[in-house]
Amino acid sequence: MAASVRLGVNVDHIATLRQARKADEPDPVAAAMLAELGGADGITVHLRGDRRHIQDRDIETLRRTVRTRLNLEMAAQPAMVTLASTHKPDTATLVPERREELTTEGGLDVVLNQNLVRKTAMDLREAGVTVSVFVDPDYEQIRAVAKLEIRMIEINTAKYSEARRADQAASEADKVAAAARAASKLGMAVCAGHGLDYRNVSRIVTIQEIEEMNIGHAIVARAALVGMERAVREMKALLAR
Repeated sequence: MAASVRLGVNVDHIATLRQARKADEPDPVAAAMLAELGGADGITVHLRGDRRHIQDRDIETLRRTVRTRLNLEMAAQPAMVTLASTHKPDTATLVPERREELTTEGGLDVVLNQNLVRKTAMDLREAGVTVSVFVDPDYEQIRAVAKLEIRMIEINTAKYSEARRADQAASEADKVAAAARAASKLGMAVCAGHGLDYRNVSRIVTIQEIEEMNIGHAIVARAALVGMERAVREMKALLAR
């Protein structure tokens, strides 16, 4: 059993603040460096088609400066594959994307998009990039990922994070746990994320199959008050088993 769950820090919303004024600051690259100083095990960014926060130049600079691991969240689109093949993040996590959404809503439907996911994963692997897929805690989706010989998933924890009653939260956490067990038995490395914060992360930490969590908004919000290094250290402390 791992002593703690690894922490991937998503710095998208540092870029959101920057883009609100089309300015140079705050710099997500600087935020990533501070997150690593605070103990982050990796840096995650989502390059969206509309470039609402992270920009192409951020990816280029992050690839040169990140000392842990760089995880690029991206849609399964040829232009994104080209960019990932050029900059070679350590991991590319395939996510669904709709322009009108505020944040990613739901996991990628691998069952419905098997051919697209297969082709995208093949192209990324040929470029030397590890492939992961962001999926809902649903066995059919997890099995579909396994059939494509993709060896890593990130389980969507949104419904757990958004639950307002204790019984709902417990039920959703059980679904995440069952999905993590199923994925692990199928030979996949298991990550989790979406909506996790300093209050609700403790239940997910107890799921032994989960090796890593990607957390962004909560850490950036906390960092606005106490600084990025401290915000990351506080979250890292909560991920200890």
